[in-house]
Amino acid sequence: MSTDHYKSLFEYAPISLWEEDYSGIKLFFNELRSQGITDLNNHLNQHLADIDACMKQIKVKHVNAKTLEMFGAKSEKELLDNLGTIFRNEMRQHFQTELLSLWNNETSWAGEGINYTLQGEPLNIRLHWQILPECIETWDCVMVAIENITSLKKAEARFQHLFTYAPISLWEEDYQGIRKLFGTLQADGITDLKAHLARHPELVDQFMGMIRVLDINLKTLELFGASSKEVLLSNLDKIFRDEMRQHFASELVDMWNGKTSYEREGINYSLSGEPINVHLDWRLMPGHEKDFSWVLVALQDITARKKSEDYLRYLGTHDVMTGLYNRAFFEEQMLKLANSQDEVSFIMADLDGLKRVNDTDGHQAGDNMIRRAAEVLKTVFDQGQVVARIGGDEFIAILHNEQAAQEFIERIPTLVTLNNKYYQGPELRLALGTATHRKNETLEKTFTRADQAMYTDKANHYRDSQSAQDRRTNSK
Repeated sequence: MSTDHYKSLFEYAPISLWEEDYSGIKLFFNELRSQGITDLNNHLNQHLADIDACMKQIKVKHVNAKTLEMFGAKSEKELLDNLGTIFRNEMRQHFQTELLSLWNNETSWAGEGINYTLQGEPLNIRLHWQILPECIETWDCVMVAIENITSLKKAEARFQHLFTYAPISLWEEDYQGIRKLFGTLQADGITDLKAHLARHPELVDQFMGMIRVLDINLKTLELFGASSKEVLLSNLDKIFRDEMRQHFASELVDMWNGKTSYEREGINYSLSGEPINVHLDWRLMPGHEKDFSWVLVALQDITARKKSEDYLRYLGTHDVMTGLYNRAFFEEQMLKLANSQDEVSFIMADLDGLKRVNDTDGHQAGDNMIRRAAEVLKTVFDQGQVVARIGGDEFIAILHNEQAAQEFIERIPTLVTLNNKYYQGPELRLALGTATHRKNETLEKTFTRADQAMYTDKANHYRDSQSAQDRRTNSK
């Protein structure tokens, strides 16, 4: 092909091309070596002016049409007369890296940086230079290609901002270590990871230790109370602990079975130790199914929602006035116990004289008596036992041991007496009854027997009270 043809290839190439002469840099390096300089990087850090001196040693022989277009020059002369406008500021940083490559006798270099148009607009560029083979000894013919990647960098920055400022916690992670351990286990003949982890629970911690966190966003720092990425990443053991192991074991099984995404709820912890209910969305990014090298995890704080759910659940199962379980919860427990083989005992308690208190002292005083009765029952029974208010002045406890029921029946009057010592006003009195489930008897029948026993005790209280009143009358 003719020389004109090659000139046309250079002139009209769709990328910015520069023909340059680096021989002055080579002579400058020779001078430094003659002075005993062996570590160019250290020298340049201490003599920044030498970077500018090297830049001035570059001679531009020719540029093509795309170069003029990219940098907004009307002619090659205008561009060459204004190289100081094009190559400045950030240029010095990556040019130092280029000089180190030349110092190490490398004949090519590629990297990214920033140049400027003649109008002062910054250009993100990808630069590649190559010393032509015939000029290896002199460096006097170097081909430089510059690609304008400003649009690409803007797009990258846009997506980076979407990640950084997303309103939920985002984590970029690398699971390659987990994928490799999966391969090892499969090679050892393991087919059921769930069963294997049950036999070797220590493997869960080993898997957790293989996760590499690549990046996190600002919402993550806010969520966990970390001042910086470094602080958070150095305290991951404080964030992912306790209940997290069980959830992570399930996640491992999903990964093992080929799932590339899943959602779960769990509990993490802030760096101050506060529990955080989170909704986790885990996704293996497309194209990384084989090596697990790119995983995106989104964590949404659902603590407020969980508290609301717990409160609504509490309202649905508890009596607001006393804090004891309500009748709906008691009936739900009755349905569950109907299919149980466990021994079941009921203790019924009825507040004596509530109507009289309401009529004479008002309903506020009556409500206070109900709360006092509940206070006694809460003190007597353990936290895990079911104690419910099933009517205005009726209470019931469900136990699973007849002997324990009798012991509680004996303890309650003592605590009632103690309660009366600390409260002024009407005396608190509870009528009590108990019954234990018999073979071939319905629970409803057992409940009725406990209720009848309570009314018998109530009648005895009334009879004893009347006898005492008669004795006081006769004594007068």
